Amino acid sequence: MTLKSSAHQASSDKHPESAGSSSRTAAEMSGMKVVESRELFGRLTEIGIMHDGSLYRLKITRQGKLILNK
Repeated sequence: MTLKSSAHQASSDKHPESAGSSSRTAAEMSGMKVVESRELFGRLTEIGIMHDGSLYRLKITRQGKLILNK
């Protein structure tokens, strides 16, 4: 699963060709559900995701990358 943080979008504004619109279109065409990271995180930098009874932590780093830990 690939999510883009709002910090990534800010850097995408500098490079319009990497803004992700073509990736989103390809993902949507394949039937993949696409969710903006800001919809998941809001103002937080870390959220918990329950999967098969285990808690995973999804975090936005200071560099705007996403890290998933169990």
